[in-house]
Amino acid sequence: MRNPLADKVVEIKPSGIRKFFDIVSEMPEAISLGVGEPDFDTPWHIRDEGIYSLEKGRTFYTSNSGLKELRQEIANYLKRRQNLEYDAMKEVLITVGGSEAIDIGMRVMLNPGEEVLIPQPSYVSYEPCVVLAGGVPVIIDLKEENDFRLTAKELSDAITEKTKILVLPFPNNPTGAILEEKDLREIAKICVEKDIFVMSDEIYAELTYKEKHISIAQMPGMQERTILINGFSKAYAMTGWRLGYACGPADIIEQMLKVHQYAIMCAPTTSQYAAVEALKNGDEDVQEMREAYNQRRRYLVHEFQEMGLKCFEPFGAFYIFPSIQEFGMTSDEFATRFLMEEKVAVVPGTAFGACGEGFLRISYAYSLENLKVAIGRLRDFVERLRKEKEERSIK
Repeated sequence: MRNPLADKVVEIKPSGIRKFFDIVSEMPEAISLGVGEPDFDTPWHIRDEGIYSLEKGRTFYTSNSGLKELRQEIANYLKRRQNLEYDAMKEVLITVGGSEAIDIGMRVMLNPGEEVLIPQPSYVSYEPCVVLAGGVPVIIDLKEENDFRLTAKELSDAITEKTKILVLPFPNNPTGAILEEKDLREIAKICVEKDIFVMSDEIYAELTYKEKHISIAQMPGMQERTILINGFSKAYAMTGWRLGYACGPADIIEQMLKVHQYAIMCAPTTSQYAAVEALKNGDEDVQEMREAYNQRRRYLVHEFQEMGLKCFEPFGAFYIFPSIQEFGMTSDEFATRFLMEEKVAVVPGTAFGACGEGFLRISYAYSLENLKVAIGRLRDFVERLRKEKEERSIK
């Protein structure tokens, strides 16, 4: 029998996050700080709108692009929050989560051999999506000394004649890094000069703790070369509703719609009705969740300082990315021992790219009570490792 599998799929590595989730699922007493999922329930008024849509029998396909009302509310939201204007009928596409938008965006924009710049550490799906679309991923290693921001020099050094797209994953998963206006202006200038498109993943746009999020699409000359990707999972605690969207130039959205039509048909109808309610009346819910995350963020930054664990201060998403390089262990070794000895799951930094070695991703999308228990166990573990290291040096 011939090999039934495609080489390019087989060669893609499984997600590094899954290993720890599988172990934790068999350890009911373990605390997991590994999942990038809000611990809040979807606000009731949003759930209620979904229920109402079912009661009214709204269970049919929507248009392929998504509900007209939802696309208009997205356009209204982006105008209100970021002063960006999009034609709801031609420049907005509703997708099954932001992940689908990333996937089909790569598929419609890339020709074989064209390069995509991917700053890492970052979300695990970018690189496989580029490979599956026939493109060539080019990794830019972000540096701790720059607070894991993408610098203009790093971008310039990575550009070749084959570069077509820059992925801009900020606010960042896993580091919590953000880009400020001065960073974005420098990056935008290079993209315009070099004729590079940007896929801006802004799923954490509402979760920033320093200043209001700014999109690179707001920079001069950038809206016409940016695919802005966002969704409802993080800001509105709607992960299981599987709903996202892409906004961008009409000619690109038109082709994304074509792939979406054949592969998906349309995003879940019930979720779309609920999302309309989220955008219309969910600002206070987002604010309350953001304040809770910020309280947890400040707690973790303080605790890491107290235990002498090196960590830059994150200002976005709901992750913190401490360094464990002092212990002379790989990220995987540290995370595995921590899970087995203290029953706390975190994610090795290497799950998000090779340059994540020596770091851990810790999610604070958990209650403050659980965080306090987990950090207490981490403190004990760190103290034990330091004693082991001291004993080895004496010998």
